[in-house]
Amino acid sequence: MRTTPWYRTMDYVTPLLWLALVAIGLTAIYSTTHGPASEFLLETVRQNFSRQLTWAGICVVGIVVALLLPVRFYQTGAFFIYAGSLLLLVMALLFGREINGAKSWLTLGPMNLQVSELAKVGTVLAVAQLLASKRPGADNIRYAVMAVVLIVIPGVLIVLQNDTGTALVFFGLIPIMLFWSGLPLSTVLLVVSPALAGYIAIWSKLAGALFAVAFTLGMYLTTRERHLTIFAGLFTAAPVAALSLLLTRVLQPYQVARIRSFTNPEAEEFRQGVGFHLVQSKAAIGSGGLTGKGFMQGTQTRGGFVPEQSTDFIFSVIGEEFGFLGTALVLLLFAFLLIRLVRLGVQMKHPFGTLVAVGAAGIYLIHIFINIGMVTGLLPVIGIPLPFLSYGGSALLANTGMLAIVLSLYMRRDDFSIYGY
Repeated sequence: MRTTPWYRTMDYVTPLLWLALVAIGLTAIYSTTHGPASEFLLETVRQNFSRQLTWAGICVVGIVVALLLPVRFYQTGAFFIYAGSLLLLVMALLFGREINGAKSWLTLGPMNLQVSELAKVGTVLAVAQLLASKRPGADNIRYAVMAVVLIVIPGVLIVLQNDTGTALVFFGLIPIMLFWSGLPLSTVLLVVSPALAGYIAIWSKLAGALFAVAFTLGMYLTTRERHLTIFAGLFTAAPVAALSLLLTRVLQPYQVARIRSFTNPEAEEFRQGVGFHLVQSKAAIGSGGLTGKGFMQGTQTRGGFVPEQSTDFIFSVIGEEFGFLGTALVLLLFAFLLIRLVRLGVQMKHPFGTLVAVGAAGIYLIHIFINIGMVTGLLPVIGIPLPFLSYGGSALLANTGMLAIVLSLYMRRDDFSIYGY
């Protein structure tokens, strides 16, 4: 029987971090949708602030509901929630509404829900429940393969919806969940090596080839296992060869330019085309200096030069108006949130709670890494929002939902012992 009052086991720091990030996001969204430049925006864009504020209120209610649900609900319902997520993805693929080229939206009355965002919650719960059910001595590879399948299925459905950016978040979740499930580091490195080799090969085919050789040699020297060494060679050489073929013989010139533009957006061949967004974004961040130009005073923002200001490129708005100090504050808040989530997961001392917390932190980390890398020109522009800051009701709801579930599991962490593994 539970005797400790809920308010003594509740974590209060994490909700404050959530509130701070959402408040910064609302401030930036307001700046991009109000003022003299707003007359040049579409009416739907001018309503972004009020809609995001409404979604923030809905998320507060969602947090309260999530905190009221017991541990057993999340454990026993994990696969049902996952199945529901897959059903929504299929429905969106067949009957969904296409926005910005991605058929990821379902219209439910007055609301448009991006179901690919909601699928993240179901996927994290299902993978956590699967890996938490693994008993000591069980075959690690078998469970790792099943976990990968659970993540790949929604990822492939999202690719079919033409939303590659969101699909990358799912695929990036694979090594994070496998590592925390106890899989050897060498195996986890094998999983991420194709992505590393491909990224390096975009910059230089020679550098990609050298990485493949170095990684394979390093795998042999550290493990002395022949099969891992063979896999290391295949997993790194194949992406380099495939990219070389794609960039030279398969893809159209405009597609190649879109992939390579981030390597040098100021180049003449990119500057007036796909590199334009990156040039403007970097100019906005750089012009902010130490303290920024002030709230609603950004010239790049006011002039509408930065694309998708309230969504994918909202970090550029913060950099221009609040400078280095503003962006540093955002990064510190994110760092504190990620560290806090991992700490809460470890303190739960149960694999399901730990993996849910790590899964949520992993999804946030992937979003942060790709989005900020994108707006600063370190990664290609692929359209991924910044958690809690970018405009988007579905993303805010899904990200807040994962956070609320972690808080609920942590608050009831003593209840895990009665269910076992």
